[in-house]
Amino acid sequence: MIKINLLPARPRRRFAIALPTLPGLGLLFGVVYVVVIVAVVGYWVYLNNQGNSLTAEIVRLEAETARHKASIAEGTRFKKEKEDLERRVALIDLIARNQARPIYLMDALADTVPQDIWLTSVEEKEQVLKIAGSAFSTTAVADLMSNLKNSGKFRDVDLIVSKQDLAKTPRVVTFEVTCRFSI
Repeated sequence: MIKINLLPARPRRRFAIALPTLPGLGLLFGVVYVVVIVAVVGYWVYLNNQGNSLTAEIVRLEAETARHKASIAEGTRFKKEKEDLERRVALIDLIARNQARPIYLMDALADTVPQDIWLTSVEEKEQVLKIAGSAFSTTAVADLMSNLKNSGKFRDVDLIVSKQDLAKTPRVVTFEVTCRFSI
């Protein structure tokens, strides 16, 4: 059997999106425009405040840098003064040591010279001490050299010249010894 629908056809409903009307659309754009303007102005105020605070920080840091530059300059001046004073103290110490050196040299030499020796000259050039003199025997010269070595104040003791004049009576040995003296 066949069914026949005798009812009138109903119109189908369409799904429609409700578009805003022209006055509602203007209101929407107006609200969005105001929100954007407020956001831009707020962001501008935020950046302006941040710029002002950074400018103040720069000014503060420049003042602190200038203050530190003065301290650094003062520290550099003190360092130069310290170096100058240390140089002066070292120079005074060297002068005092060099002033006392001849006294120590003669004292040390007097302790090492045997009785049979006469010193005729003592010279010091560039840390090398040259001792010249006369003796009655070569053993006295050898005693002088061993006394110089054993004193601990003389080092590098060398005999340069040792002559004995056989024509003269008493036979005298003339000698020349070099060494280094250290205080």
